[in-house]
Amino acid sequence: MSFYSTIEQEGVAEFKDKGSKFLAYSFPLTDAKEFKQILQKLKKEHPKAAHFCLAYRIGTDGNNFRSMDDGEPAGSAGKPILGQIDSKEITDVIIIVVRYFGGTLLGVPGLINAYKTAATMALQVVPIVRKPILRKYNLQFDYTQMNEVLVILKQYLCNIISQENQLFTTIKVGIPVERVDEVLYKLANLRNVEVMTFI
Repeated sequence: MSFYSTIEQEGVAEFKDKGSKFLAYSFPLTDAKEFKQILQKLKKEHPKAAHFCLAYRIGTDGNNFRSMDDGEPAGSAGKPILGQIDSKEITDVIIIVVRYFGGTLLGVPGLINAYKTAATMALQVVPIVRKPILRKYNLQFDYTQMNEVLVILKQYLCNIISQENQLFTTIKVGIPVERVDEVLYKLANLRNVEVMTFI
């Protein structure tokens, strides 16, 4: 697998059932630490909402995910939201569904349907994009070799994550998985370019 699908922009959609309002927000998410900031922002925007249920999936190995029911019956909110992320086969995404209680209990089947539908709608309003899976490396080299290194990185559509110029230049780079061997071979042919993998 050399590509994955994700979203690059935020989306919002609304679903109503028996007076309850479900506002579903979809956001790109690449770091689990960021989800708390997104959640706090929505809690400030909706101080009177009853529940903030969510699910996210990050990375391409399938192991980094979470779902939260936030006081709704167990399995009635977070899991249906995660189910919609997985049915679209996307990752690096979080969906938060904000519920305003309308006075009528929906029951577990009703809640599952409401959270699932709201999550689906939040994903329908944003384009799904394909991206290459990247392997990350640290490159260290003399500043005078900058052009040679950048030519190789550009040629193979590598993604420069960060760059520091001091006595030596350090670049954190994401290399598309199917081009790793070629890129490393080319870099190995340059003098004094140190290549280290990083997590």
